Amino acid sequence: MKIEKFTEIIGADFYTGVPDSQLKALCNYLIHTYGTDPKHHVIAANEGNAAALAAGYHLATGRIPVVYMQNSGEGNIINPAASLLNDKVYAIPVVFVVGWRGEPGVHDEPQHIYQGEVTRKLLDVMGIPSFVVTKETGETELKEAMDRFRKELEEGKDVAFVISKGALSYDQKVTYQNPYQMKREEIIRQIVKTAGEDLIVSTTGKASRELFEIREQNGQGHGSDFLTVGSMGHSSSIALGVALHRKDRRVWCIDGDGAALMHMGAMAVIGANRPDNLVHVVINNEAHETVGGMPTSAAAIDLTAIAAACGYPHTVCVNTPQELEKELAAAKERKEMSFIEVRSAIGARDDLGRPTTSAVDNKKAFMASLAEEHES
Repeated sequence: MKIEKFTEIIGADFYTGVPDSQLKALCNYLIHTYGTDPKHHVIAANEGNAAALAAGYHLATGRIPVVYMQNSGEGNIINPAASLLNDKVYAIPVVFVVGWRGEPGVHDEPQHIYQGEVTRKLLDVMGIPSFVVTKETGETELKEAMDRFRKELEEGKDVAFVISKGALSYDQKVTYQNPYQMKREEIIRQIVKTAGEDLIVSTTGKASRELFEIREQNGQGHGSDFLTVGSMGHSSSIALGVALHRKDRRVWCIDGDGAALMHMGAMAVIGANRPDNLVHVVINNEAHETVGGMPTSAAAIDLTAIAAACGYPHTVCVNTPQELEKELAAAKERKEMSFIEVRSAIGARDDLGRPTTSAVDNKKAFMASLAEEHES
């Protein structure tokens, strides 16, 4: 179904959410149509943030908003959906548009499989009726579903359209870019070179995929790396947990701007604990690149200043390979925690692969390498 027809049938004029590759047609349509005009479209830090924004829109206008997200974000909306939006509380109607990653019977990556299985179950538990939009869904079916949903919405209830792979299309091409030159893969390659035998915790998406391939190209093992293939926004907290309990090892966190924004409170906790063996590197391309390239709010804020305000003792922002090499080397030798923001271009190799080992194998190899060191 063309995205123009989908949005016409829903009939909303305010959208907020977190980008998803399954919803690329919707995301590109919103950027092409509205950009980031806050009257009509706000890209949120996380899905709970989007739900609250939607609530504010409804309170201000009386109209019904749309919250879009990948199904992995359902966990982030449970609290506002249950204690804010729900018809037993404030009865604030919202239309959720949920990208169905890991849909049963459709091949997907391991981190999406269980989430895919429970996607509609979670909506059911929260009392949110859902309608699945597939490649075969016609306009009449969608209109009938929306007519049924309007009765629920009038009673202050929430509803959801769950979007199957390839169900929505958009013909307009949208290009995402920024003014920076360094590629993320070359940045990670330099981190790997500097880190040596240190531990690395990498964030969700292409960063972990690139780290895995760099190790393969170097003929290195993967036991020093923990690839956070899911749980966007939590890699820095994982790295903190490792660093606090393995003071004998330096821990590098390879983070992204979208991930850092999603759960920015983690930076306050890291700054308060400030383990001297942690280096937090945020590769900032000002985009949700892994799921299509839509912009984040990182272009409008100063992540380095935020890290300093959170208590990181050493913070710096770099823009060139020479600055990067210098600051990584300094962080390696420093006896205090460091934060390095690296400005990065948008883009990755077309032939970028995915880890060939399972998430459980990755965990076992990482833990085994640490256990061997304790025994030696």
